[in-house]
Amino acid sequence: MTVDDILAAARECLETPFRHQGRIVGIGLDCAGVVVHVCRRLGLDIADVEGYGRTPTERTLERALASQPTLCRVHDHSERRPADVLLLRFARDPQHVAILGHGTIIHAYELAGKCCEHRLSSFWSARIVAVYRFRGLAS
Repeated sequence: MTVDDILAAARECLETPFRHQGRIVGIGLDCAGVVVHVCRRLGLDIADVEGYGRTPTERTLERALASQPTLCRVHDHSERRPADVLLLRFARDPQHVAILGHGTIIHAYELAGKCCEHRLSSFWSARIVAVYRFRGLAS
């Protein structure tokens, strides 16, 4: 599995309408649904979580990412690289995930109404609270 494999799988989600707890490309996805799709597409183990609120609280999203058999935490945010999963915070608790591209992020974003890819601006960089990497990623 390579960076290109992960990014290609994530880009399959582009333009899919945003749908809370959505898991079907072309029908509806939320931010976690993009990561679930990538894992399923690449045959990776994923423990999908259901029944979560629109705004995760009490670090539920962070715990869910930390428990994934396919991901390991990168402890220095400056070490992030393409294909990493970014955990982001808008308010108090982390509540959003995105996949890092080459200077971009790929994510299902409710305000955009769809899965999109755009520049990793300072607005988005300032919201990163944790970085996770796919295990077994080829250099």
